[in-house]
Amino acid sequence: MASARWPCLILALLSGVAVSGFPRRLGRLLGKRSLPEGVVDGIEVYGTKVHCKVTSRFAHNVITTRAVNHADTAKEVSFNVELPKTAFITNFTLTIDGVTYPGNVKEKEVAKKQYEKAVSQGKTAGLVKASGRKLEKFTVSVNVAAGSKVTFELTYEELLKRHKGKYEMYLKVQPKQLVKHFEITADIFEPQGISTLDAEASFITNDLLSSALTKSFSGKKGHVSFKPSLDQQRSCPTCTDSLLKGDFIITYDVNRESPANVQIVNGYFVHFFAPQGLPVVPKNVVFVIDVSGSMHGRKMEQTKDALLKILEDVKEDDYLNFILFSGGVTTWKDTLVQATPENIQEARKFVMNIRDQGMTNINDALLKGISMLNKAREEYRVLERSTSIVIMLTDGDANVGESRPEKIQENVRNAIGGKFPLYNLGFGNNLNYNFLERMALENHGLARRIYEDSDANVQLQGFYEEVANPLLTDVEVEYPENAILDLTQNSYQHFYDGSEIVVAGRLADEDMNSFKADVKGHGAINDLTFTEELDMKEMEKALKERDYIFGNYIERLWAYLTIEQLLEKCKNAHGEEKENLTAQTLDLSLKYHFVTPLTSMVVTKPEDNENKTAIADKPGEGGHSFSDPLHGLPDQLPASPDTLLRGWGPPLHHPSSREGRCHLLQHRR
Repeated sequence: MASARWPCLILALLSGVAVSGFPRRLGRLLGKRSLPEGVVDGIEVYGTKVHCKVTSRFAHNVITTRAVNHADTAKEVSFNVELPKTAFITNFTLTIDGVTYPGNVKEKEVAKKQYEKAVSQGKTAGLVKASGRKLEKFTVSVNVAAGSKVTFELTYEELLKRHKGKYEMYLKVQPKQLVKHFEITADIFEPQGISTLDAEASFITNDLLSSALTKSFSGKKGHVSFKPSLDQQRSCPTCTDSLLKGDFIITYDVNRESPANVQIVNGYFVHFFAPQGLPVVPKNVVFVIDVSGSMHGRKMEQTKDALLKILEDVKEDDYLNFILFSGGVTTWKDTLVQATPENIQEARKFVMNIRDQGMTNINDALLKGISMLNKAREEYRVLERSTSIVIMLTDGDANVGESRPEKIQENVRNAIGGKFPLYNLGFGNNLNYNFLERMALENHGLARRIYEDSDANVQLQGFYEEVANPLLTDVEVEYPENAILDLTQNSYQHFYDGSEIVVAGRLADEDMNSFKADVKGHGAINDLTFTEELDMKEMEKALKERDYIFGNYIERLWAYLTIEQLLEKCKNAHGEEKENLTAQTLDLSLKYHFVTPLTSMVVTKPEDNENKTAIADKPGEGGHSFSDPLHGLPDQLPASPDTLLRGWGPPLHHPSSREGRCHLLQHRR
């Protein structure tokens, strides 16, 4: 499948300055000394570097910005970065005139107390950090004395996830001023070998891009470097302020001579599984579409555009139906029908005639769709080797019929009975996204927010493409009994074409000589087993590239994946189970220095014998992650988030109790 714009690595950079005062031209008129090009109100950001090191899909990224204050008085300099939602910050340091102030990861409650102490001294101000479509913002500001230099360095890590056949690094470039030394580099090491590597930019012509960009790959190694000169930065054709601004995208994939690849380092292993060339398993899809009054206008038109495009891609072996809900429930057909050309044409007419009206009855609509899928299977109206999926799109909360979220969850869970996944798409911000996500996760699906932008129909269509081609169902990844400890998730309802299953764990015996793994699943024609065996000594030889490998990367990959999955489990856990999951997540977050929804990164800078404290925190998709000092802000954030920071600031804070914090954790997708 072709690469999509849904990111695996999303990195954005805004190395701007928050300063005020006379413009440079006025300064010259008043007889001020001549300053280097790119200086804004005395502040020059003279160096910005983003270095991405990727080893076996695990990315270690360092963003460094250097600035100097040319003014005669102290100025405030801001470091603004947009990070992938799926990333965990692992370090942040400030270096002022050669003195470095490191960051420390602490439990959120501890960080909150440290912040409140600083507030009581009157030495701090507020930080607001919000989640956007793909990114979340990190901002910190510091006063820099006349003639002084400051260096900001932020490090974060994440596991790149494969979407539609590609791993993607998406970099949002927006320096806000000319930068003398501007550089983005990516070094990629993949033991399977790199099959494709490409880079493109939306803010520079192809001729200028070719002169500023170098890219190469051979065997296991790939390299990308982007170093635009000052002249090239001025030549941005899409930038209204003649400064570099836009998207820089790196995509790559690996060789897949074998459907699986296992790597082992220092007692930890990772198992990648992505078979190719398998026939697609036919699917039975019920689209449950909100047509309440709030969908009126652009939302409804975009939804219809997306459904019409999806109908073009439905395969003839598939079965489908549409269920519309407002105050009541309307079905296109009484049962699922095969996607024959005649039925698809009739479906197109049905979609084009959809009209919005009334209230929002989520419960009855979902139960109708689930019942339809269950009945089709029981009565053999669909192909024997097929799989079922429910996709619901809504822009609001249930307000007619059964409207209690907990009861709707219970009804849906009982009706599905674990037999197939539910995918919930939340359109816009005026809905209970946490409810949609919890309901999807406990039914082996996921939730996705659809943003109210001009490309909302493309977002809808793009999601469908991700789940349109199941190659295997009921996938189980198995290892020899008693050989593996601390295993991450190893069973999946579906494997979709263009994606990848990743399992990690710890070896019970680090001195074992061989390793074996089996992946079993139901295919479109028959049941399949994929076996991977490897010699441990040969594995050691294959992983000797120390220039590319950083630390115990597989152990950190395992920790990252474990934390991510524990956070998901936490959302639907209760009582003692929730407490245990929260404790495990917190322990791992602190041990591996990850800023997760349970921790904060604290940086303390002594100034005038008082401590000033900056705290990096991780917001959630649902928009409920606000600190007590910022209590009263709206629960739902705008589609284009804003960030505000003056001086050193507090975290966005979950409730203080572990039970409450876990309850509000948001799935980062």
